[in-house]
Amino acid sequence: MTTTFTDETRERARDIIARYPADRSRSALLPLLHLVQAEEGYVSPAGVAFCAEVLGLNKAQVGAVATFYTMYKRKPTGDFLVSVCTNTMCNVLGGQEVYDTLAEHLGVGHDETTADGTITLEHAECLAACDYGPVMTVNYDFFDGVDASTAVGVVDELRAGGRPMPTRGARLCTLKEMAVQLAGFADERDGAVADGGPGEPTLRGLRLAQQHGVSVPGFDPNTPIRSKAEADKAAAEAKAKAEAAKPAPVEASAAPVKGSDGASAPTGAAAVAEPAKPAGATEPAKPAGATEPAKPADATGSTTRDVKAPDDKSPQVRTAETRQPDASTAAPDASGTKVPTDATGTAPEAGDARAAEAAGVAANPPAGDGKPAGDEAGAQERNLTEAKAGTDADGAGPADANETGAQK
Repeated sequence: MTTTFTDETRERARDIIARYPADRSRSALLPLLHLVQAEEGYVSPAGVAFCAEVLGLNKAQVGAVATFYTMYKRKPTGDFLVSVCTNTMCNVLGGQEVYDTLAEHLGVGHDETTADGTITLEHAECLAACDYGPVMTVNYDFFDGVDASTAVGVVDELRAGGRPMPTRGARLCTLKEMAVQLAGFADERDGAVADGGPGEPTLRGLRLAQQHGVSVPGFDPNTPIRSKAEADKAAAEAKAKAEAAKPAPVEASAAPVKGSDGASAPTGAAAVAEPAKPAGATEPAKPAGATEPAKPADATGSTTRDVKAPDDKSPQVRTAETRQPDASTAAPDASGTKVPTDATGTAPEAGDARAAEAAGVAANPPAGDGKPAGDEAGAQERNLTEAKAGTDADGAGPADANETGAQK
């Protein structure tokens, strides 16, 4: 097992970490795990320790990530990882038969490697290529529409030293070479990306669009993609143009105008009079049994105003404020939602929601990079002291003390 990584790996690790802000270096953990896998063929305990060292994390934090994702292998893997989709769509089309045939032909099961170290076989829950099923991948490059015989032909060619061409994508490389690419570095092999192409089902929509003349209005495929600065400038100009095109607001008269009955009449935009009704006109009679349409408030039983929430509020915050509103600051904004009340029908006091949130935040300090959450020496010492005190007081043994602590 490798315990010291090469200077090239350490240099690449520094390049990966430099891609992220200084205070967000732990975000580089995923590509770093691919990097150590590129050297050893899997993420070994030494690889976990290396990632923890360069990022300033502990090994438990690195191991939690490495064991979560299936792309990180925890034991030596062959040069070619053969993954066969056995999920619903591919299974119906023969995916399980392909996997069973390969397992018998290679003499290995799931996540096992052939004796010559060439091939590791695994079944995959989904390879996201249902329209090409049944599919299998070799180091994540696709072989579409396979059956048992074609799958056996692919693995036999791999074991003989050949490199069969995938249905889609570039020419095959080893798992270690693929891990380098997944870490964010280009494939340096001569002509590595010269071959391959898209599959016909992928192009079907494009061909139909061309056949029927369907395209986005004003679309020019030769238009270069604008930089963020250019896009922001264009958006600002468009916004300014839209603001300038808005009509000026109508100012209302300062003094109210008296109507014929002495009441104040609306002014400004609201002062537009309704058209006069013909003399002798009456309201049309309503059909028997007809009722007035229900108003939105009557239909929903809402006790809140339908107020648009500020743009900087997340949906979770708006939902929380509606369910437990703080009368001093919150503006209920979900039409159709009632303010909660207790058993006596009393609404919560102002400030209850924010006070509860503040208390929860104070009682749950965030975990730092140094130690996982809850790993506090003070809490451990307090528990040991309480257990010892309970034993000395009543003469209970360790088992009794643990039971007493559990009851507490």
